[in-house]
Amino acid sequence: MTIRVVVADDQELVRSGFAMILDAQPGIEVVAEAGDGAEAVEAVRRLAPDVALLDIRMPRTDGIEACRTISAESSCRTVILTTFDTDAYVYEALHAGASGFLLKDVRRDDLVHAVRVVAAGESLLAPSVARRLVEQYTAGGPRRTAPDPRLDVLTGRERETLLLLARGLSNAEIAAELVVSDHTVKTHVGNVLAKLGLRDRIQAVICAYETGLVAAGSPPPGGGR
Repeated sequence: MTIRVVVADDQELVRSGFAMILDAQPGIEVVAEAGDGAEAVEAVRRLAPDVALLDIRMPRTDGIEACRTISAESSCRTVILTTFDTDAYVYEALHAGASGFLLKDVRRDDLVHAVRVVAAGESLLAPSVARRLVEQYTAGGPRRTAPDPRLDVLTGRERETLLLLARGLSNAEIAAELVVSDHTVKTHVGNVLAKLGLRDRIQAVICAYETGLVAAGSPPPGGGR
């Protein structure tokens, strides 16, 4: 099945470059280019693509607002592309419904991978963005002395899985850490999302920090604890 993509960026050369890279890949088709967020929203309404790549700073309607509208109105998944990796942008983009967040210096292969991952229903953060997200939720303010009651619905193994998700581990890495199969990890991840009412792995990461399950400077968890 072909992944249909809308690319939005107010810089024509950047926009065309991303579109050219993606259009050259098997199974990916760029169905529209947009010069601002308003055009991106209209293209999504008209063409119903699978993924929208949105620059964060655009005239008329910026990438955050476009992402918020697209997420509310359609099943199209969004990836935010920017040169700005500040905490505020990460926070706003994720809460607007973004499924991915990449810096514009992303490598060609990583850009293509991000589109495929997001189209498949997963989520993706650039490593530097993930680190800033950790800081966003753990820097300053009092630390919780007891787990948030929202986590009471999770089993011990599911809490471990959520903790490792928050550390940025992939399913394969979580499987190795917990000494279980990839299939078991997928089951645990699915249970975590369903029980906590979360859309994707990014929301799971946010939840882990908001509930105090993870704190800055805490050591990586050991398997089976």
